[in-house]
Formats: sequence, C-alpha cells, structure tokens
Amino acid sequence: MAIKPVILQIAGYQNSGKTTAAVQIVRSLTEAGFRVGTVKHHGHGGKPELPAGKDSTLHYEAGAAAAGVEGDGTFVLTLRGEGLEKWIALYTALEMDVIVIEGYKQADYDKMVCIRTEEDLDLLEKATRVRAVLAWEPLTAEVPVFSVHDAAAYINWVQQYVKEQRYV
Repeated sequence: MAIKPVILQIAGYQNSGKTTAAVQIVRSLTEAGFRVGTVKHHGHGGKPELPAGKDSTLHYEAGAAAAGVEGDGTFVLTLRGEGLEKWIALYTALEMDVIVIEGYKQADYDKMVCIRTEEDLDLLEKATRVRAVLAWEPLTAEVPVFSVHDAAAYINWVQQYVKEQRYV
C-alpha cells in the first residue's frame, strides 16, 4: 500500500513567482532525498501543446486515453480527460513522497500563495488552506510571510512543513 504523499500547492496569479518557487522547492526537496511529483495547471486556456508529429502524439490524437513514450529511463505520459484527483492518485501509486501543485487556485489543499501586487491580496481571502505567503513587498498575514527573494527562508519552511506532514 502506498504512503499518502504530502501535497503542497503553490497558487497565485500570472507572473507572481509560482514557477520559480516551485522549481526551487522541488530541487531542495529532491536534494533532501524526497521523491517529488509535480502537477502544473495550464492556466492560459486550451490544451497544453504536444510535440507535433511524434508517434505518441499521433497515438493520442487517434483517441488513446493514455499515450506514453519511454527512452533512456524517462517516461512521458499524456492522459485524456482526467482531473487533479486522478493525477494525485497516480502520483500516490507511483510512491511520491511529495506532490507540488502549481496553480489550481480553487483546489482544497494546503497552499503557499504568491502575492506580487496589492491587487493580488484578494487571493488571501479567496483561497482555502493558505499556510504561507510568498510576497514581493512586505505584508502582514495570519500565516508565515516570506520574501520571494529569500528562497533559503521559504525552502526551510517547506522542508519543515513536509517533515511534519509526513508523520501526521
């Protein structure tokens, strides 16, 4: 039976620092020995671009529910019509220790929210389960607030959070 992974969302509006934070967090958790899976919400409308003319893309375009390609120990999988809960179930079956979700602001998982401008502050009210904030300017919140420019501080918080959640 797979151990339930720790799930942490990184939510925020466009250009708020989500991807930069996600990459730094994934790198640090991986270096600490955790198996990390990520899910990135394609929030720009439409479907993610697939490599044109490739065999696995042709399989998918022909109607395959799942199309994968493997080479040199790397497997790329394209799935049709599933949602975040299915991706989490898949990553759980793959025995990920941590799942980092970038985006999906409305999903109900623990979140680190990225705030770039004053206009972004509404996300602190709209989002559920906000556990920390990454901010471009100083601000006060009911949860820990970190500067987007102080990766060491928020990475330390994430590592501690993951260790605590692993044993809940």
